[in-house]
Amino acid sequence: MKMYHVDAFTSELFKGNPADVCFVDHFPTDSMMQAIATENRLSETAFAVQKSADEYDLRWFTPGGEINLCGHATLATGFLVFKFRNPGTKIVKFATKSGELTVEEVNGRYQMNFPSYQLKAVPVTDEMTQVFGVKPIAAYQDRDLLCVLPTAADVQNCQPSQKALAKLPGLLQNITAKSDDPQYDCVSRSFAPKLAVPEDPVCGSAHCQIVPYWAQKLGKTKITAFQASQRTGVLYCEDLGERVSMAGDAVLYSTGELNVD
Repeated sequence: MKMYHVDAFTSELFKGNPADVCFVDHFPTDSMMQAIATENRLSETAFAVQKSADEYDLRWFTPGGEINLCGHATLATGFLVFKFRNPGTKIVKFATKSGELTVEEVNGRYQMNFPSYQLKAVPVTDEMTQVFGVKPIAAYQDRDLLCVLPTAADVQNCQPSQKALAKLPGLLQNITAKSDDPQYDCVSRSFAPKLAVPEDPVCGSAHCQIVPYWAQKLGKTKITAFQASQRTGVLYCEDLGERVSMAGDAVLYSTGELNVD
């Protein structure tokens, strides 16, 4: 089984969010895909089955289980199709557990179209304040928890306990604040201890919730988002109402062969 290792949401190696992508004739067993993802120890490993020149079935696995939506591994898979599997393709369509997702090459970047998450306000709790080291301004929950912190420094300096994080609601726990760098509109970080991922370096799916929040708060539809993990990454986003557009760069780090049946 051939596997590609791609750094997504960056144009530089060793930055952005790494994803492993396996193109297969048919999906291996769930237990095999899970074992591969656990062995890889990245936030996501993607498995893609080609249906036509520009259509694929796509699934994503974390070390802690399958997930229903993943941004950076989708971008990585689209990048590989454009660059290596079918150059000249204008748009790639992925059938996933979250419906049809698309990736297209626009102005040298890879642009995805994802469903947006709802901004359902939830009470700010003492547990949230203790975990993040500062009282959030507001909190929202859909699939994931989103906590808005007072400053960008609060986001960047946050050192949450993984055990305490895992007790908070949401599949992922995301924090965000208005950026103090004029290059960006917002800064964020994403944690996923429930999926055995301490911190997701640059999380596309988190921005299905982050972008609608900042679009509403800032009164603009186009949002440039900075993810402040150790690896860092940038997402060029647009709020489309019920959908969110996210664009970024990608770079291939390695290719390899898995010795599995």
